[in-house]
Amino acid sequence: MLDPKVLMTIKDLPLLAKTVIDGFMNGFNKSTVKGPGLEFSQYRSYQPGDDLRWLDWRMYARSDRYYIRESEIETSISVRFLVDASASMNHDDNGIKKIDYARFLAASLAYLANTQGDSVALNVFKDGDLFSLPSKPDPQHLQRLLYHLQLIDPSGKFTKPVHYKELFAGNDRKELLIFITDMYQLNGEISALLASLSALKHEVIVFHLMGQNELDLDFKGYATLEDMETGETIQVNTQSTKSTYQYKLQQYLAAIRSDLLSKHIFYRMLSTAQPLDAALRDFLVQRKKGEI
Repeated sequence: MLDPKVLMTIKDLPLLAKTVIDGFMNGFNKSTVKGPGLEFSQYRSYQPGDDLRWLDWRMYARSDRYYIRESEIETSISVRFLVDASASMNHDDNGIKKIDYARFLAASLAYLANTQGDSVALNVFKDGDLFSLPSKPDPQHLQRLLYHLQLIDPSGKFTKPVHYKELFAGNDRKELLIFITDMYQLNGEISALLASLSALKHEVIVFHLMGQNELDLDFKGYATLEDMETGETIQVNTQSTKSTYQYKLQQYLAAIRSDLLSKHIFYRMLSTAQPLDAALRDFLVQRKKGEI
């Protein structure tokens, strides 16, 4: 149930989020972990139906296995979702838009965070403006967040840096920030945002979304490509330019990764054809680092 094509058939976003997380948590390997310093009397293997608030994320980060901690309560954190809703997020690959994938991913992670007792918040970067939903831990607030995710309709260009100071005004709490974007920028505005986030000492995850047709330069014979934010067009011969394109694409992705790692920002590029598993696992590991 983590395949984006399957998720496209679920129109109710809260149901989709629950379906994704239930499927993800039921699909793990239950093999036993043994090692020094572990008091096994305080742990047991996760069983379907267990309260997710009692999962031990430290054990997961160390062993990639799920255990219920029976004698200690996990500290909650604040998880803020930053969603790029500029026009380029309407890019479509085989019926799945980048914004669809972003919506699925943010909704699923917000649901998982909420089951942990974490506060969740949402910022949407769209048409040069910034939408903000503050951080709260209650289930009703999760429903508000999912409602606003459902309403997102990408348009315009990415939000200008002048608005970035509004993100954390009056909030001194350390947060785990999940930025979902296609990294398309005209004047370095996304790089400016990430530099600001890095300076605030929060844990940051960047999920960089790309269509599989972008990665493969496979546009079904089309010879004209249009920039979804500027309207500019370019004529291409996909067959003759494919090797050069893919070489430059790998250079581009490597440069992004290197830049973000230098800022201590976790980076993962995801194809919109890819199941959500990898992103969910990344979140669980980074959540532990962001715990306060």
